[in-house]
Amino acid sequence: MTDGFLPIVLFAGLIGAFVALSLAASALLRPHRPTPAKRSPYECGITPERLPATERFPVKFYVVAMLFIVFDIEAIFLYPWAVAFRRLGLFGLVEMAVFIGLVFVAYLYVWQKGGLEWEGPDLQTAADRAPVSLGAPPPAEDEPVGAGV
Repeated sequence: MTDGFLPIVLFAGLIGAFVALSLAASALLRPHRPTPAKRSPYECGITPERLPATERFPVKFYVVAMLFIVFDIEAIFLYPWAVAFRRLGLFGLVEMAVFIGLVFVAYLYVWQKGGLEWEGPDLQTAADRAPVSLGAPPPAEDEPVGAGV
């Protein structure tokens, strides 16, 4: 009975050895010349913009990615149901209708909250933001420049 699994175990061991040897060879043979340009973050060929400490980091990309995963998993659940549709009968149809209904309610909630809007009134581009000064606030209009010293 265990004779049938011996080729699978050997193949898994061969795959593991290949992965380990490939990673070791690439670590030993690659050129290692770090420079400040290579260590800096890359954002589409432009200098990365740093947000002020008081500004929240926009997580819109992550929210959209998570929504994609949720609705993608819903589509993945539809395939086995479609294959076994005739065997499941009315019970399978009702269960899938409840599942799709729950996902649709979640979709409506996300839509109502603006989760599907790529740009909104609260999102600003880098050009719209005012420069932030870390020093003292600028003097008032009617106050002389040296009066606060």
